[in-house]
Amino acid sequence: MVYYPPFRITSVSQLHLLRGLPKPEHPLNSVIDISTIKEPPWDGPKALVTDFYIIGLKRCLHPHTKMKYGQQEYDFDEGVLSFIAPGQLFGFDPDRYEGVELLGWVLLIHPDFLWNTSLAHKIREYPFFDYSVTEALFLSEKEELLITGLLHNIQQEYRTNIDRFSQEIIISLIEALLNYADRFYHRQFITRKISNHTIIDRLDQILETSLTDKDLTRKGIPTVKYISSQLNVSPNYLTGLLKMLTSKSTQQYIQDKIIEKAKDKLSTTDLSVSEIAYELGFAYPQSFSKLFKLKTNLSPLAFRQSFH
Repeated sequence: MVYYPPFRITSVSQLHLLRGLPKPEHPLNSVIDISTIKEPPWDGPKALVTDFYIIGLKRCLHPHTKMKYGQQEYDFDEGVLSFIAPGQLFGFDPDRYEGVELLGWVLLIHPDFLWNTSLAHKIREYPFFDYSVTEALFLSEKEELLITGLLHNIQQEYRTNIDRFSQEIIISLIEALLNYADRFYHRQFITRKISNHTIIDRLDQILETSLTDKDLTRKGIPTVKYISSQLNVSPNYLTGLLKMLTSKSTQQYIQDKIIEKAKDKLSTTDLSVSEIAYELGFAYPQSFSKLFKLKTNLSPLAFRQSFH
């Protein structure tokens, strides 16, 4: 397989040029009709990195066509919203899109447009910009119309005569779009119960295997990053899902599983607290004892004594 290094796009104008589009009407933000985008003039899979935010709303015209998006196959007869932050690597393979017509819109926002505004800092707090491209947001018809309306309003605003109100109005529209996306992601965590609980089931299996691994002493406690990679989801997406379904972060969920294992060992074996700590991947018994007391209000020895 031929390796293609990521191609860096530094400006909104450069992306317009790359995709055969007219010059942007605003140098720092742009709303693009996907149907007008042309492919870059080189062959092979594409890997890109941009210096600006990209929000994409996509829909496939062929109702039975499943398309690759990140690591998964998706049915694009639904509106799909995706988010890419500056510096995030993403890619696409034109061979998968041959004969498939996409509809939708892409919003480009350069960080310079947000400079010295509250959104410049707040935009980093929206977790979905840290989700991987496997975690698309599926929109209902009503939700899609709402997002499309906001995109059109942004486009209409920068197409009018630029005045001292323009930036503030566009930023308020972008912030509204992001807040609605945040709401819709929480809705998706609830409505896609089967796939979400499948992730939880797989998470439990991974933790069970990891915490009973004889090499756990050498490998250490499984990290959030490791667990997320095994599930093919981003750490932020996994934490958002767990928060919605269990009210716990991924770290808290892992710690609770460790405590369950520790309780079992304390109540059914004669292993010392230090031996149990090492078996559960702790480098220092004191760290284990501190976590156990934090979670149970008892020291490991006090918990063991309660069974005698």
